[in-house]
Amino acid sequence: MMLRLRSRDGLEPVIVENPHTTTVSELKRIIEAQLRIPVHNQTLSTNQNLLLAKSREDLHRFTDMANPDLTLSSLNLAHGSIVFLTYEGERHVAGPAFNPAGSFGRKMTMDDLIAKQMRVTRQENPHCELVSFDRDCANAFQHYVNDTLAFAVKRGGFMYGTVSEEGKVEVDFIYEPPQQGSEENLLFFRDPDEEKLVEAIAAGLGMRRPGQEGLYFVEYREVLQAAEYHAESGLKEWVTAVVKLEVNDDMSADVHFEAFQIIDVCVRLFKEGWFETEIKEDDDPKLSKMKKDVVVGVKDTKEVDNDFFLVVVKISDHQGPLSSSFPIENRNTQMTMKALKNHLDRTKSLPFVKRISDFHLLLVLARVLDLNADVPALTACELWPHLKWCQENYALYIQALCSNTVHVTP
Repeated sequence: MMLRLRSRDGLEPVIVENPHTTTVSELKRIIEAQLRIPVHNQTLSTNQNLLLAKSREDLHRFTDMANPDLTLSSLNLAHGSIVFLTYEGERHVAGPAFNPAGSFGRKMTMDDLIAKQMRVTRQENPHCELVSFDRDCANAFQHYVNDTLAFAVKRGGFMYGTVSEEGKVEVDFIYEPPQQGSEENLLFFRDPDEEKLVEAIAAGLGMRRPGQEGLYFVEYREVLQAAEYHAESGLKEWVTAVVKLEVNDDMSADVHFEAFQIIDVCVRLFKEGWFETEIKEDDDPKLSKMKKDVVVGVKDTKEVDNDFFLVVVKISDHQGPLSSSFPIENRNTQMTMKALKNHLDRTKSLPFVKRISDFHLLLVLARVLDLNADVPALTACELWPHLKWCQENYALYIQALCSNTVHVTP
């Protein structure tokens, strides 16, 4: 048990082993051993007015601890209780320890100093004011994870669209890279060659990649993944969206989107290698683990609640320039020229530009077209539909491709 002794020298701690057996006389001997005040010079009391006594006669009025055989527990003294002490004579009281090598009482490295200053606080406002989803692409992704996957495994993709000067993100298509999902994990097998085609199509359409989409709750693995892609993008408006399945009170299912941003300090922590990337089976998925202490509130910790790293983004929808009716890449269906022919036959009543206004269709064509010449020209048909010569040339070329039923996927 620790007692606090208040004297003219200030407040000092004294350690007592057992308050039920320790007596007042034993406490005085402990004070002599720990504070070097002789027993015969000590006067103790639980009354703070003891410190105001001016004479020996005044001291004799404080008798609550005069009996040397009283136990501390009988005086209702517990851990942290204050006992007042006055004594005769002089005493040298050691001042605080001072180490010129470090302001925190020990020699510190630069890493120690940086760690003391790495503070994790909530970010109130996102850099992305609003994220709006094209209805067709959002429904295509949502229906797949709900109807086909039945929310049994995780699925993800990269969102492409435009970013306004005001920080509004409009998502017009979702590219789903090769991946393997399970109930717990989502692993992307990123194909650099395929991503070059995707980026070329997006650039031709005047779009860029401002975020990622997935089916999962935001656990530690997803925080790491979102921070990685946010850092890779270099885009402050980078946004992550998730598709969630919730059961209502009437036991009906509600499938909906939620969007958030990883806060700036989280991206910085990822870039500087603060996160533990080895995740153990018994680790709490709601906590992000650090290699070194960070300051959260007033506490130094290596575990940060995932919610600290997220800031919610408002969601809206719109009807973009592209459709999403063509079979989507890297799913369980194989992309062939027969699929392209079926799509064109099904949409033959539409103008040529409308028939090819589908990212997933353009990706199939990009595999067999020239990346530097044909892809920009084909996407120009989308941006400038008045280019009749471009439409006519590529309409003939695509019809020729459709007469061949060979596979075009690697």
